Amino acid sequence: MIVVRVVQPDDLDAILGLARETGPGLTSFKPDRDALAARINRTRRTLNGKAERHEAGYFFVMEDSTTGDVAGVCGIETAVGLKHPFFNYRVSTIVHASQELGTWTQMRALNISNDLTGYGELCSLFLSPRYRAGGVGGLLSRSRFMFIAQFLDRFPERVCAEMRGHFDDDGTSPFWRAVGAHFYQIEFDAADYLTSHGQRSFLSELMPRYPVYVELLPEGAQKAVGVTHADTVPARRMLESEGLRFENQVDIFDAGPVLECHTEDLRTVRDSVLVRTEIADTPLGAPKGSPRSLVSNTSLGDFRTGMASGLPKDGVFRISAVEAAALNVTAGELIRVLPQK
Repeated sequence: MIVVRVVQPDDLDAILGLARETGPGLTSFKPDRDALAARINRTRRTLNGKAERHEAGYFFVMEDSTTGDVAGVCGIETAVGLKHPFFNYRVSTIVHASQELGTWTQMRALNISNDLTGYGELCSLFLSPRYRAGGVGGLLSRSRFMFIAQFLDRFPERVCAEMRGHFDDDGTSPFWRAVGAHFYQIEFDAADYLTSHGQRSFLSELMPRYPVYVELLPEGAQKAVGVTHADTVPARRMLESEGLRFENQVDIFDAGPVLECHTEDLRTVRDSVLVRTEIADTPLGAPKGSPRSLVSNTSLGDFRTGMASGLPKDGVFRISAVEAAALNVTAGELIRVLPQK
C-alpha cells in the first residue's frame, strides 16, 4: 500500500536521494543533507510542541509500505513571514488616461507584497517520476489536507501554495532573466539556494523598490507572469479542486502563481468525517471502478494516510488487515475518511 506519513529521522538518506531528482525552481526541497536533517528535526520539535511559532512546520514522506521505497515528499509551514519577510509580487492594474489626447491605457504592475504574512504554506511537493501514475500524486498532495483537517487548531486562518513558474526548454526562467537577474546580480539557482537556506536579507536589500510594469518587459517574461510550470499543472488542478484560487500574487523569482484560501473552506476540512475502523477477515478485492476513499489515522506523531476501497457507512469504514497495518490502526479506532469524487 502507498502511504504518506510524518517524516522520521531515519528517512534522511532516502529523501536526500529523492531531492537529487528535482529540477530548478523547487526552493523548499534541495539536495542538501544538513538542510534536510534540520527539516526533519524541526518537524519532530513541532510535533512535540517545542518549536516557536515562526519556525513550526511539518514534513511528510510517501512510502511504498511493501518495499519501503520513498517515492515523494510534501510539507506544510504553519506561519510564513514571522521571522524573515515573506515576499511576493501583487499583480495590480494601472490605468493611464488623458481626456485631452483621447488616450486610455491599461497595464499590469508588479508591487512588492507581504500580504501573505502569517499564512500557512503548502510546500515542498515532489513526486518521483517513477510513481507519476495511478493518482499517486493526488494522494501525496491531499495527504496534507487530511492532516490539517485532523489538527485544525494547529493552523492559521488562511493557507497558500506557491506554484513553480514557467521555465523555457533550456531550463531558464524568462521572468528571472528580465527582472531578478538585473537586481540581484546572481544566477537563479544561487538565489534559489540562498532562500532555501534561510538567507533572505539580500531580497530586502536588492529587490525593486518601485512597481515593475509588465508591459515594459520582454515578451517571454510578460507571458510568464502567473503561468504554472508544465510539470506542476496537475498539482495546481488538485489544489484548485480543494478550493485554493489565484488571487493575483506571484513568486518574486519566476512569477509563478500563488494560490490561497481560508483554511476552513478546504474541501477536505469540510467533507472528511471521523468513523470507526472495521477490519475485514479476508483481503478486500474491490472491483475496478468501485468507490475509493482517502483514509488516515488520527495520530499526531505517527500520522499516516492512504487510499482504500469503499465508503463510510453507519459511522464505520471497513479496511483489510494489510491496509490497517499500513495505516497503523486497529479495529474500533477512529479514522478520518474522505470519499473521492
